[in-house]
Amino acid sequence: MKLVEAIVKPFKLEEVKDALLEIGVQGMTVSEVKGFGRQKGHKETYRGQEYTIEFVPKVKIEVAVTDAQVSRVIEAITKAAKTGSIGDGKIFVRELSAVVRIRTGETGETAL
Repeated sequence: MKLVEAIVKPFKLEEVKDALLEIGVQGMTVSEVKGFGRQKGHKETYRGQEYTIEFVPKVKIEVAVTDAQVSRVIEAITKAAKTGSIGDGKIFVRELSAVVRIRTGETGETAL
């Protein structure tokens, strides 16, 4: 089992959600986050003054999936979130050692 974490632009959330639902992902967690990558934020001008915005608003999507689903999930997120410009985001894949569904006590892949 794997935990796929995607950091994407906020306006791409609906497209990513729809793409994941289309391939059979049954649940996800979404958080509003801030951060920066290689560009170290960006500059904006307000009333003639230039400001550096260090932490750029993003959305973090977390999806727990079986090992067999990982490549399809990565492909779906990449296609839906890509704009071709700087700051499109990143995808991280982590190993899940255990999953427990609290309501039923199911464990492992059946709990996903």
